[in-house]
Amino acid sequence: MRDARRIVVKIGSSSLTTAAGGLDADRVDALVDVVARYLGAPEDEDSKEIVLVSSGAIAAGLAPLGLDKRPRDLARQQAAASVGQGLLVARYTASFARYGRRVGQVLLTSDDTSRRAHYRNAYRTLDQLLAMGAVPIVNENDTVATDEIRFGDNDRLAALVAHLVRAELLVLLSDVDGLYDGNPSTPGTSLIREVRGPHDLDGVEIGSAGKAGVGTGGMVTKVEAARIAAGAGVPVVLTSATRAADALAGRPVGTYFHRTGRRSAGRLLWLAHASAPRGALVLDDGAVRAVVERRTSLLPAGLAGVEGEFSAGDPVELRDAAGRPVARGLVNFDAREIPRLIGRSTRDLARELGPAYEREVVHRDDLVLLRH
Repeated sequence: MRDARRIVVKIGSSSLTTAAGGLDADRVDALVDVVARYLGAPEDEDSKEIVLVSSGAIAAGLAPLGLDKRPRDLARQQAAASVGQGLLVARYTASFARYGRRVGQVLLTSDDTSRRAHYRNAYRTLDQLLAMGAVPIVNENDTVATDEIRFGDNDRLAALVAHLVRAELLVLLSDVDGLYDGNPSTPGTSLIREVRGPHDLDGVEIGSAGKAGVGTGGMVTKVEAARIAAGAGVPVVLTSATRAADALAGRPVGTYFHRTGRRSAGRLLWLAHASAPRGALVLDDGAVRAVVERRTSLLPAGLAGVEGEFSAGDPVELRDAAGRPVARGLVNFDAREIPRLIGRSTRDLARELGPAYEREVVHRDDLVLLRH
């Protein structure tokens, strides 16, 4: 932890805002005070590069729009995010300016970042901001999200960003000082100091809601984010915002999740954990074996059916004959084109429909397994 130079820090809504909505300037300044302490000149060997994944846009927009609580409908959530995101970045800009630091806003969508070119662009932008001494402020692009917005998604986003920027540590900050083996308010429960693998959490009751009322992620999404990051080779510290300085200093604090895997192909992690499938392709038994065991591309000859409406380039699930998902990938054809491809060879399709059809339905470079 002490040797980690590139770190992703995620801060939750409840640690930045009031229960009534609106940013708490003192809380933002307190976080910035800690982060700025560890930012040095790029040429300084002891300096750290920090990417800040910050929730709080929707919560910050509630009071200015006259909303007394988080709205249920997507349109008003997006309106609150639109107002709140500007206030959030303005607050960070002013706070970091006290230390002569600039910030850069980076809004990401899971759909964009699953695609090869967009993934590379996101990495280059974040890497360049860090190289120039700026602090990236990352958030989900809530104002254009098509699925229901959930504050807890930023925990998962932080895990994926940690992998994207090749971070050496992920710090998840909330209003709880770590992971407990039960409800922290119940007498007799204990802080879990270390998690070396999934079995360490067998029988542990994990809460699902934050206590401040402005976020909905709670401990469930934090543990899931820690699992994703640790499985991708990034260790994780889970603790409270008030212990941020200790976490960045490498002191034993909160719950430490050890690495459980190695770094994988970057955007495939996004494809597996952040994309929303737009439809499904049903595979015959031979195609399932080829994709899962031999890690090959999916060819038209292995198709047995298609479900849903999707366009070329969309993420889709690959399912076996029993309907079980076995993989996820980016499809090369529209859903309406798939029926005429089912069970046919690429050579026959090219001869009948043209050379554009002599290709994979899902290329192995755009495919990630969901079970082995």
